[in-house]
Amino acid sequence: MAGEKNKDANALTRFHKVVLSWDYFQLLKDSEQRAKEWKSKKNGAALGLKEVKNTYSDVDDYIATFEPLLFEEVKAQIVQGRDEDNVTVWKLGAVITLSESDGFHVPVVVYNSEEGEIIAENDLLLLSSENLQEGKGLPSGYAFALVLNREGKDRLKLRTFLSGEVSLMNLDKIKSCPRLLNMHSIFTASDVSQRRVWILKIASLSTIVREYVGLWSITSLPFKELILSADEKDSGSEDRSWTIARPLMEILENDHNTSQMDAIHVGLSRKTFVLIQGPPGTGKTQTILGLLSAILHSTPVRGKSKGGLRDKRLVRELDIHEKYNHWKLASPWLYDINPRDKIMPIDGDDGFFPTSGNELKPEIVNSNRKYRVRVLVCAPSNSALDEIVLRVLSKGIHDENGNVDKPKIVRIGLKPHHSVQAVSMDYQVEQKLSGMDNTTADARKRGATGDRDSIRASVLDEAAIVFSTLSFSGSSLFSKLNHVFDVVIIDEAAQAVEPATLVPLANGCKQVFLVGDPVQLPATVISPIAERFGYGMSLFKRLQKAGYPVQMLKTQYRMHPEIRYFPSREFYSEALEDGPDVKDQTERPWHGYHCFGPFVFFDITEGVESQPSGSGSWVNVDEVEFILLMYNKLVTNYPELKSSSRLAIISPYRHQVKLFRDRFRDTFGVESDKLVDINTVDGFQSVNIVVTMLEKTIFIKLLEPRDGGGGGSHKNVWFAIDVNPTVGFAPGREKDVAIFSCVRASKDKGIGFVADFRRMNVGITRARSSVLVVGSASTLKRDKHWANLVQSAEQRSCLFKVSRPYTSFFNDKNLKTLQVKDETMIDAVENHPGETEDNAAMYGNPVGEPEQGQVDDDDYGDGEDAGFGED
Repeated sequence: MAGEKNKDANALTRFHKVVLSWDYFQLLKDSEQRAKEWKSKKNGAALGLKEVKNTYSDVDDYIATFEPLLFEEVKAQIVQGRDEDNVTVWKLGAVITLSESDGFHVPVVVYNSEEGEIIAENDLLLLSSENLQEGKGLPSGYAFALVLNREGKDRLKLRTFLSGEVSLMNLDKIKSCPRLLNMHSIFTASDVSQRRVWILKIASLSTIVREYVGLWSITSLPFKELILSADEKDSGSEDRSWTIARPLMEILENDHNTSQMDAIHVGLSRKTFVLIQGPPGTGKTQTILGLLSAILHSTPVRGKSKGGLRDKRLVRELDIHEKYNHWKLASPWLYDINPRDKIMPIDGDDGFFPTSGNELKPEIVNSNRKYRVRVLVCAPSNSALDEIVLRVLSKGIHDENGNVDKPKIVRIGLKPHHSVQAVSMDYQVEQKLSGMDNTTADARKRGATGDRDSIRASVLDEAAIVFSTLSFSGSSLFSKLNHVFDVVIIDEAAQAVEPATLVPLANGCKQVFLVGDPVQLPATVISPIAERFGYGMSLFKRLQKAGYPVQMLKTQYRMHPEIRYFPSREFYSEALEDGPDVKDQTERPWHGYHCFGPFVFFDITEGVESQPSGSGSWVNVDEVEFILLMYNKLVTNYPELKSSSRLAIISPYRHQVKLFRDRFRDTFGVESDKLVDINTVDGFQSVNIVVTMLEKTIFIKLLEPRDGGGGGSHKNVWFAIDVNPTVGFAPGREKDVAIFSCVRASKDKGIGFVADFRRMNVGITRARSSVLVVGSASTLKRDKHWANLVQSAEQRSCLFKVSRPYTSFFNDKNLKTLQVKDETMIDAVENHPGETEDNAAMYGNPVGEPEQGQVDDDDYGDGEDAGFGED
């Protein structure tokens, strides 16, 4: 472990010297210039940037690609930090002590802190010789400082680099500059009154620091060749495969469909990397629970050699004395020796020589024994992680006998949800402390310091399954591990940048499961230029593009077949199948009208997009007006839809979402958020759910981001629904009806980041029974995926052209003509899609062929941060 710590320290030293040497005000100036130039990769190449490739020749090639892009992301986070709400105002402080270490200056600064102020480890601060004010020139001295730790309420231990500015990440090229020399003079002044500095918090770098260390960990990972080459031959062989007892296998086969079991079997083969793609509604979390059962209760397949099963005829018959010696070695308990007290050898084998020709089946032991493997489960977000923890707590996993097993688990990190509080690290530490003999003041004091650290290490070592966000798995807590993890499972792996995925792997493991869906929401990347060069591509997606095999979950249980039809063809090569009775379970009364689903495209022919002054976002007032009328008609005829748990309005644009919320609030009052869930594509997918059930009523609390995206404060929305026990219902995972407002409508412009097919896929797969898409067909058809969707709607006679006045579309006379007379089966469309084209004009004239044009990028990135996928 010492060698690993040295590598981490070297990586941190490099990161800190590069970042702390930057000129904050130059970064702000450069960001404005780059905003105009980022569309050209030539400009990035001049900065030493390389495009992310599918494979790499060696570690140097890999680092040379990712490191510059990661530093571009750091710059973007620093610039963005200026506009964040949690940035503090300038505070006056003073340097009271100064030391030097590894080329850094380490000042301890005292300042006047305020109640509720948050300045923590790895926060980036700006130190200045003067209080910078608007309209005035730059201070004579200023420098970045990183918080190492707090020394009491009013003291901060900082790290600064004052030797000069690092040129293009080359630590051999450091240029001296006046601003840093002036800061050095302030730090070293003999008079305390001259050591005053002004302090401004810029951003937290905790996550990106860990990602940088994770990036450099590639140099020592045992499976680095697989990560670099994406070659399946580097992923192990069946010689290492494991098996599970028959009772457990029967339980798993009963609880999982064929494609889910295929994924579990591949996991038991002990391939180093296993990629599992989970399209919407295919039971990703259920598969993870099955994997945990199999991994924790499997045993190595014995009796194999390079030529297959050992040929018993070639084994010499042992005499009675040799057999006795083997029996003695195989029965240590007769000599008061318990082999389970010892650390399991590699791959969990029991380490004892078997009796020749009479190898026994693996013994089934009760579930309180030590597990053969330890598992780390990670996800990019707290909400995605807590969903898995909650499922493990509520359902448990199964042991060798097929019984429900409750292994020791711990959820570490910040902000665990209260529903999983009992297994959080802090709670378990407090429970252990409360059971200790802390009768004396000294004992209590020790419990608050040294004992607490040792207890954390103990809790971590005792747990069979550890749950952590990707970022927190790189915290110092993991350095206290006595035993590394055998298996790492990463959920929502397609929503993490590659360096983030490497963070938990640096803790040591033998097998990695990447679970996610690359054709749903991508990772959040702030830097446009880093995004342009492919930094947002996940490790999952890169390996998949390079040809690494992927296990796809194929049976979906969420959507009506007519909703599933298009995304299956467009994004999943027609691989998705419907679960038993999905069609019956997702049919609703409003399907009695062709215009209310299951799938409909409304072509708002006269709609016009507009851009609010000073924003990069877009709105479409016509779509808002039309959707408000449609909502009124739906909830009037079907009052059960008057609930945010049943109906959602989704749009890719924040300003369109705000306009919807304002109009609904004006129409329905302050309680409108209980009537309909209005959010961005990203924000809708990241809503956190709390579920409580009392008899046949489910009480649900939505923890919804106030601004429609990840992070920030939340508002709580409670609602109750009655459960029909005959209908399979997974509360909170999807809506009955989703109305998608596309916004973009122009004669000659592109459609911006609406063309991101991943957001499109998320938007049209959120609902169980009806997806109602509202947009301008002629505009959207400039993108190939949207052109295919419009064409699919035409072929299935579910495209409606709508013109003003919109009230005429929803009057009773027109709706009567839209009533369903004959049941239309989707099988006819799937088998003979072309035959329905002539019928498309029944409800709306077909739209012409797609127009040629380029997608504009003037609004790319307007989607919310950190949307996280569902099953």
